[in-house]
Amino acid sequence: MEIVLSHPTGNAFVRAAAKGFLEADMLLQFHTAIASFPGTPLDKIGFLSPFSEIHRRRFDAALRTKTHLWPWMELWRLLAGKAGLNRLTTHENGFFSVDAVYKHLDKKVASQLKNAQKNGANAIYAYEDGAASSFTRAKELNMHCLYDLPIGYWRTARQLMDIERQKRPEWAKTISSFSDSPEKLNRKDEELRLADNIIVASKFTATTLLNYPGKLAPIDVVPYAFPSVGNPKEYRKLNGGKLKLLFVGGLSQRKGIANLFEAVETFKNYVELTIIGYKAVEGCSILDKSLAKHRWIPSLPHEKILKIMREQDVLLFPSLFEGFGLVITEAMSQGTPVITTDRTAGPDFITHNENGWLIEAGSTLAIEVAIQDILQNPTKVETFGRAAMKTASQRSWRKYGEELVSVLKNTYKLAY
Repeated sequence: MEIVLSHPTGNAFVRAAAKGFLEADMLLQFHTAIASFPGTPLDKIGFLSPFSEIHRRRFDAALRTKTHLWPWMELWRLLAGKAGLNRLTTHENGFFSVDAVYKHLDKKVASQLKNAQKNGANAIYAYEDGAASSFTRAKELNMHCLYDLPIGYWRTARQLMDIERQKRPEWAKTISSFSDSPEKLNRKDEELRLADNIIVASKFTATTLLNYPGKLAPIDVVPYAFPSVGNPKEYRKLNGGKLKLLFVGGLSQRKGIANLFEAVETFKNYVELTIIGYKAVEGCSILDKSLAKHRWIPSLPHEKILKIMREQDVLLFPSLFEGFGLVITEAMSQGTPVITTDRTAGPDFITHNENGWLIEAGSTLAIEVAIQDILQNPTKVETFGRAAMKTASQRSWRKYGEELVSVLKNTYKLAY
C-alpha cells in the first residue's frame, strides 16, 4: 500500500502516523500547510521567540523528501490572529478561518491524486474536516479512503451537549458545538460515507459513531500515545497541606468545568486548583467569577505545561465529550495520576483505583468522591502516580505508528 497522507497543521499523532508509514515503506506523499525540519533555515527562525509557532510544525528530517507544502492560507491565518484581525479568522465564515485552511488543503490534495496514483499511490489517509474533496476524487480513481476521526461524532456530541445546555443554562454560552453550519455537518457525514476504513483514538469515540444514520466502514481503535517518560517523579508529602489539583484544557462546559468548580468549592480549605486554558468565549459571568477564585493561566508552551503537571499532585479532567484527551497521557507520563471520565480515553489506559480514577461524566458527586478518597488516602498520589508512569512507559508514539501500520496491513492483507 502506498499512502498519500494529508493534514493541514500537523501534531503529535500526525507526526507519528507519518513516521510509521515512512518506516513501513508505505508513505508516498505527506501534504500539509507548514512544516519545518531540523537544520533548515525555517527551523532556525523558529528559535526566535516571535516565530516559536514554527517549532510546533517540526517534523522528522526523514520526512522532508516526502513532504508537499501548501502554506499560504495557514500563514495568513496565523498572521491575522497575531494582528488581531479576528474577522478574517471567524469560525467558518472568515476568509482565513481554520475551516478555510482545511478545505484549501483538501482541494489541493484532490488535485494531486491523479499524479500520485501514477507514482504508485493507492490510498489517501485524511482527517475529519479535511477529507471530503480528496475522498471524492479518490473514489473516482478507485483509491482506498482511510479516515481518521480524532474527536467524537457530531450527532452524539450535540445530543449530549443539548442535555447539558438545558441542565446548566448559565454555562450554555461556553458550549460551542452548536455553531457548525448544516453545510459543515453534511460534509462530516459525507467524509464518513466515503471512508473505506475509519480509525479512532478511543473506545468512547467508537461508540459515538453508533448515531451515524447509515452504514459505516469498519472501525479500528488505535489509541494515541504518551510523551517520553523522564526521571522518576519526586512526590511531596501532604502532611496536612493542600492537595494540588490541575486542570488543562479549553474552558468550556464540554470539558466539565462547572462540575470541577463545584467539586473544588466543596473542599476549598483542603485543595488548591491551577487552571491552564483559554476561555471558550468572553463575557460568561459565571466562568469569570469561578476563575477569579483560583490560579488561572490562559496559555503556556507545551514544555512548561509538562513541568507544571509534574509539580501538581493530580490532574482533574472531567470532560463530558472527548475524542481522546492528550492531557491525560501527558500527565501520566509525568507521574501525575489523573481523575477523568468515561467519555475520554481514560478507560483505554486507566484502571480505576490502580493508576488513576475513572468517574461518571457530568457528575459533581463523582468528582467529590474521588477527591475525598485522595484526601483520606494521600499515599495513593504516589502509588497511582508511579503506576501511571509505568503505563506511560509502555506506549510510545513510535508504537502508535507501528500499530497504525499493523491495522492497515491486517485489513488489506498486506505482506510484512
